[in-house]
Amino acid sequence: MPTPDGMISRKSVLKAAAALGAAPLLVGGGVALARDQIGTGEPLSLTPECHDGDAPTIEQTEGPYFKPNSPLRSSMVNDGPGTHLIVSGFVFGRACRPISGVLLDFWQADNNGDYDNVTYTFRGHQFTDANGAYKLDTIVPGLYPGRTRHIHVKLQAPGRPIVTTQLYFPGEPRNSTDTIYDARLLMNVRQNGNTREGSFDFVLNVAQTPGTPSPTPTTPTPTATNTGGPTTPPGGTWTPGTLYNAGDRVTYSGVSYTCLQGHTAMAGWEPPNVPALWKRS
Repeated sequence: MPTPDGMISRKSVLKAAAALGAAPLLVGGGVALARDQIGTGEPLSLTPECHDGDAPTIEQTEGPYFKPNSPLRSSMVNDGPGTHLIVSGFVFGRACRPISGVLLDFWQADNNGDYDNVTYTFRGHQFTDANGAYKLDTIVPGLYPGRTRHIHVKLQAPGRPIVTTQLYFPGEPRNSTDTIYDARLLMNVRQNGNTREGSFDFVLNVAQTPGTPSPTPTTPTPTATNTGGPTTPPGGTWTPGTLYNAGDRVTYSGVSYTCLQGHTAMAGWEPPNVPALWKRS
């Protein structure tokens, strides 16, 4: 149902587990996925930002287990045993137009409910493709005391602020007792053989005109490159369109940065804005 400000709430549409058939999942009279609202003319509600809330870092939106500089990868399924899980969807702006080049940084517990804070097990970041789509290949995270089952994610559209949130699983007994849980962040989940398939569309606070193509980067979406070691800095000053390798050093606004992940630079991904790609040196 539309809210008083004309936006369609996601709270009432993602309430419980249901199998996804050929038609989109509809619950409570609403639209389960943001993509299903294309053509309605209604602006989308934003994906809410929430925090992990675990002591002792309750004031930090990412919770106590976030670790920067995750590897560039979309598959973490081989990081450990567990039930195979594929999570996919799109990232949209306010007018339900997909956004390409959005950085999504995922992290989660392993099958036993443990986080790896030494290396990067079950941690990785990726970028939405030209259609605004993402896909995460992983396992169903385990439970740990005080929390229901969940996956963490940070999102950042080019040139926009970081949004930190979590994804939840329908039908989990602990959903009703977890003080952080929010039904607006429920995935649609179905069983496909031995694999669970989840879907969720993010909506970011990016202004768009309905019916117009989504903004796309002027340079290619960053891709993995040879990370065999430092290279000669290409030009010395950060420049959009330049292919950087891990270890390259650049300056931006008089500050030096070191490249952490090979990628092609684009406007909106200036070194101070993307700690997953650059660190101050």
